[in-house]
Amino acid sequence: MAAEENEGRAAKEHIVWLKLDDYLAMARHARKLAPVEDCGLLAGTEENGVRTVEKVFYLTNVDHSPEHFALDPAEQFAAIKEMRAAGWKLLGNWHSHPASPSRPSEEDKRLAFDSRLSYFILSLNGGEPVLSSFHIEKHTRVSKEDLRIR
Repeated sequence: MAAEENEGRAAKEHIVWLKLDDYLAMARHARKLAPVEDCGLLAGTEENGVRTVEKVFYLTNVDHSPEHFALDPAEQFAAIKEMRAAGWKLLGNWHSHPASPSRPSEEDKRLAFDSRLSYFILSLNGGEPVLSSFHIEKHTRVSKEDLRIR
């Protein structure tokens, strides 16, 4: 199946839970930084294919670009250290698309090195922000995860 054909289907691997307050905070933060892409990490728990985001980390986009992002290495290290201390695991990363839809770009796919992670994309393109979670495998196979906001 081509990546484009699989893009709209929900991945069977994971249900991902995110708190409404975290979603709203991500949207506010991304709007403040627009047109630069916002970015960060997602930490939490995983049990029986259900991921629960316990904390959203906001990291600096060291590229300061509206079209791509690179996480600040020192901030990334500090976030991982905090996750471990809290007993959480790295669930994935997130970034905003200030002027494009909530789907992985070719660069996003190419840079998705760990197929065990969730990749959140928050689109600010148009009216209300749209947040989606993706499973990306082998830089080409993209499936939409079942993201639930509560």
